[in-house]
Amino acid sequence: MAETTPSFTVTINDGAKGAAPAPPVPEPASKAMTWTNGKQTVKYTTTAELLPLHTDDGELIGHMFALSYVSDEKDKTDRPVTFCWNGGPGGSSAMVNIGGLGPRRVPINSLRQLPCPTAPEDNPYSLLPTTDLVYLDAMGTGYSQVAKDYDPKKVWGVDGDADAFMRGIAQWLTAHERWNTPLYLYGESYGTMRNSVLMRVLGERGIALTGVIEQSSILDYAPTLAGNDLYYMGMLPVYAATANYFGKAGAGVDQFAWFDKAWKFVDEKYGRALIASDSITPAEEHELAVEMSELIGLPAEFIEKRHLRIELDTFRKNIMADEGLFCGRYDTRFTEPAYMDVQGDNEFFAGEDPSGDAIMTPDQSAWMKLVQETGFKGSSINMLLSMKVNEEWNWTHQAPGTMGSPVCPNTAYDMGTALRRNPFCRVLFFGGIHDAATPFWNVKHSISKMFMPASITDRIEYKVHENGHMAYEDLPTLEKMIPELEAFYAKRHEA
Repeated sequence: MAETTPSFTVTINDGAKGAAPAPPVPEPASKAMTWTNGKQTVKYTTTAELLPLHTDDGELIGHMFALSYVSDEKDKTDRPVTFCWNGGPGGSSAMVNIGGLGPRRVPINSLRQLPCPTAPEDNPYSLLPTTDLVYLDAMGTGYSQVAKDYDPKKVWGVDGDADAFMRGIAQWLTAHERWNTPLYLYGESYGTMRNSVLMRVLGERGIALTGVIEQSSILDYAPTLAGNDLYYMGMLPVYAATANYFGKAGAGVDQFAWFDKAWKFVDEKYGRALIASDSITPAEEHELAVEMSELIGLPAEFIEKRHLRIELDTFRKNIMADEGLFCGRYDTRFTEPAYMDVQGDNEFFAGEDPSGDAIMTPDQSAWMKLVQETGFKGSSINMLLSMKVNEEWNWTHQAPGTMGSPVCPNTAYDMGTALRRNPFCRVLFFGGIHDAATPFWNVKHSISKMFMPASITDRIEYKVHENGHMAYEDLPTLEKMIPELEAFYAKRHEA
């Protein structure tokens, strides 16, 4: 349910013994630029820099890479700053930048694979007219580096990562003289879990947030555990939307109506059947399998043999099998020619994703070119997704109000705590009906079981669109998201 596949990694020899001393830290570099969408123009400065991070005792943690887009307008009293990142864990912030909401973007090519090289253009859907944007790379990803004598495992984990980002934000605010300004966070995938912890940590350090945007969210990792019923419940509406898209189910029915129908089935029938497990009768199981078949487009007997539990890879391999195709994980509408099953291919197949293949390499190349244009002298190696960071991640986390530190974190508690402490902070959740990496049903469930009062839930909004995991790579979704985001930022002026 997060970006944990082994694809799209620039491979280097991380941490080889006897390696040469780290090169000098590159100097910050800036370039004056102009953005326009044909109707509006914004003059801004792009700055690439490595921010030094220190512990409270002054020990160097390392340097966090920041790529900032700051408006040249002089009065920034009410000008928001939004800190943005992707997830992984182990992902840099390049995708949500050049692929998404930054002032420059790689043009979207519908649901087809993008060519490389590409010709980046001014992004008509950028958030720059509304807010300054700061893209921070997690430690050990992108250009961010952990100090040679600092244990990276201290920052490669749920709590250490949030602490590092807190320090990166504070350092940027100090260096750019932007304290006491409206502050927002924008996270995608694991970045939404980071946001949840960071909301609390920032508040505890006296840094108040105005708003948090959660795109393709995961707050509770319990559904990722083998056999967890919440996994199947969250996936089923995505399966239904995908089957509807490919004409395998719900012919002629609106895609959102079909998604909602599946959602209702999960809430009213499917969840109860999964909990009952072998307590339901064969007749009941058959009846549910038939109803599931109508929703998700797989044969009832196929579903029944699996006792109503359909794994994502099983669905991806079978929904388009009659056409010799398999579908994506990040965005289930993307397809590629199917592989022939061979012994031991499950792990390989899980990492194969047509929707990732379509965009990640072109986006990475264009992002590297953008940084070069600022004059920043970074390394030739940039970790778009570091599997070393991902695989060594420390998942232990003690949520507020709970005992112990389980290795399956639920950060909805952190968000709830932060919102109780800060009555002015708002949260906006974006989800996609074709996102099989972080199903939208699960985040709604995570928040609902917090049983928070209306004074808090009234400050939480949910928006669901037709996109997959990378909402900004879907043009119809972008056209809807931007006015929704503008309205969300405007609410900072409300009591």
